Amino acid sequence: MSTRLGDRLAAARQRGFVGRRRELAAFDDLLDPAAPAQVLLVHGAGGVGKTALLHRYAALAGQAGRPVLWLDGHELTGLAGLDELDLDAGGLVLLVDTVERVPGLDRWLRREALPRLPADAAVVIAGRDRPEPVWRADPGWRELVRLLPLGNLDHEDGLRLLADRGVPEEEREAALEFTRGHPLALALVADVSAQRRFSAGSAHEVMAELLRGFVETVPTPLHRRALEACAQVLATTEPLLEALLGLDDAGDLFSWLRGLSIVEYGARGLFPHDLARDALAAELAWRDPDGCEQIRHRAAAYYRRQFTGPARHAVLLDFVYLHRATSALGPFVTGYPQTSGLSADRPTRAELGTIVSWVRKHEGDDSARLCEHWLSRHQATVIRGRDGTAAGFFLLIDAVPDRADPATRDLPPGRTRMVRFWMDGRCYQEPSPVQLFITTHLFRSYLTGDCPDRTLLTFAAAEPWAAGCAHVDFPRLESADFTVGEHTYAVFGHDWRAVPPQIWVARLAERDALIEAAPVVRQALGEDEFGQAVRADLRAYGRADGLRDSPLLGALELGERDLRALFEEVAAQLAASPRDLKAHRALHHTFLRPARTQADAAALLGLPTTTYRRHLALAEARFVELLWQRAH
Repeated sequence: MSTRLGDRLAAARQRGFVGRRRELAAFDDLLDPAAPAQVLLVHGAGGVGKTALLHRYAALAGQAGRPVLWLDGHELTGLAGLDELDLDAGGLVLLVDTVERVPGLDRWLRREALPRLPADAAVVIAGRDRPEPVWRADPGWRELVRLLPLGNLDHEDGLRLLADRGVPEEEREAALEFTRGHPLALALVADVSAQRRFSAGSAHEVMAELLRGFVETVPTPLHRRALEACAQVLATTEPLLEALLGLDDAGDLFSWLRGLSIVEYGARGLFPHDLARDALAAELAWRDPDGCEQIRHRAAAYYRRQFTGPARHAVLLDFVYLHRATSALGPFVTGYPQTSGLSADRPTRAELGTIVSWVRKHEGDDSARLCEHWLSRHQATVIRGRDGTAAGFFLLIDAVPDRADPATRDLPPGRTRMVRFWMDGRCYQEPSPVQLFITTHLFRSYLTGDCPDRTLLTFAAAEPWAAGCAHVDFPRLESADFTVGEHTYAVFGHDWRAVPPQIWVARLAERDALIEAAPVVRQALGEDEFGQAVRADLRAYGRADGLRDSPLLGALELGERDLRALFEEVAAQLAASPRDLKAHRALHHTFLRPARTQADAAALLGLPTTTYRRHLALAEARFVELLWQRAH
């Protein structure tokens, strides 16, 4: 028996499909005659995998012996002829793709087609835009529909997709970090990887392709300006949008933004999907740097006006996000939009066991026993993901001298509150959306809760956090360090009696606003002096004010933010060159996005220490050479 081309096509699609367990379970429920819902409304950004999901649904319906009718908005020229469709087949599964492409198609389905379907029919309607409110407002449809937003792939499924597409294992983590699990971006990365090694340089190709897809339907330049402004700030409200665009009324533009598939919304306002934000922000920065700077200045002025209100803790996050390129907190706040699906709650009994298992995994048996000790006395806070499963936790204790725990044996007099344990269940204390969510939750507690005399923070290692903690006025307290098992933990703290919460938060906002205030004075440098300055700046790059006094500011007539941008451009130039790729990776993991120690960087690169140091020396020399060429 010969195989048809369509069979081979369906088999290839099935092999290429990964993940989407929640969405597949929703379709399985849809096929159950006893299920209350008969219509799935799938919506998500362009390239997120809606069509692939519908193809998978079609295959599952076929396996269940159900007839399938597929309508594709790309192939329809209008509503003409749709009334002649045969919708009477028993058990029909109607799949409608890109519904937004045909004006009136959503209304025709709701008013004309779906009421004609047999009682055992199942319907899936997919599009970029959020479903019209009438689907939920109408008492009849409300009982029959289920909304299914489609997001990016999770970490495990993203790695699997890259592996299935033939991306080498050593490139997958970097590719997944860049794409954040966006299926189209992952596919584009795989295409790039098939031609040459994926790098920061080739990332620009992927980003440009995504940007074209994201903005292809923007109706006017003002609408595009609104979208670009939304990408510059942490979260956009209607009054903020008016301030950013210099308008008296931005209601229509705000409503338009809210309806875009690439824009999400939460309690604090609107924000683009991560890749859309990155693409829009990067494109505006080189296409219209003056316009980009104007948006940032208007945003800063707006935040200052809000700073005396009750939501000042939230405004601080907005302020830091605006200065993420220069703030010591920048690496942490850049992931803040990804926290929108997270929530904080009390742990269940089962989750208490999960918490202890995480501590045992990351810190060992001795720490796990201490965690159980404190959990019996204090309420932990568990962080849950979109699916409701525990993703991390923190344990904030009113610390009193307790000989059972070395962390609290020698506490000074006064009321002390200590963040005794905190972690992302998967990646421990590495920067992540969970880690950032915990940080913002704690910031809120500093400003709205009962204020103790001091707050202490505990970390498994001091070095990655020293600059950030100093920036937020939580200095290192080496005398409070403690050892559990064979590991010594670092402690940072803030004295609220010396700097109360309102003064503390005001200082932080102004500190980020004034990072680039130092004047630039022209200063000529010889080649040797230039090289010494570049090497010193690479070592200071990770600190918020590390480049403030750099001789390169005067030599190149740049501000600190522009100097940082130039360093990133030269690093991308290294990454784009096959001969310099090894050097770039050493530079990246040592200075630009540093590992905790150089030993960790060598391990991350899979290199012996001597080889790593050789690559690093080459990287510094090539970086100096390329920067000198640009300057002269």
